[in-house]
Amino acid sequence: MPVAQERKGADPWFRSDKVKHFFVSFFIQSASYAALRSADVTHDGAIGGASAVTAGFGLGKELRDRRRGGEISLRDLVWDALGAGAASLLLARAER
Repeated sequence: MPVAQERKGADPWFRSDKVKHFFVSFFIQSASYAALRSADVTHDGAIGGASAVTAGFGLGKELRDRRRGGEISLRDLVWDALGAGAASLLLARAER
């Protein structure tokens, strides 16, 4: 059996680690936004900066997994982006 077929079932879209990716990214996005706003960064600038910080953490986690012999999971990165996006939506509503 080719590795690609074995791998296909090894990284499902819905699993407990995906929930962790979502909520950790949600938290990082929110905390980074709060830190940037407390440093007098504009709302839009804080959203952008927090998004960069959150993306950096997510990519860093996947690169660490790869160094440890695993593979980079695009599905994990999607869940990271969903968490960051959900936080950004709430933060945009809270700003108004």
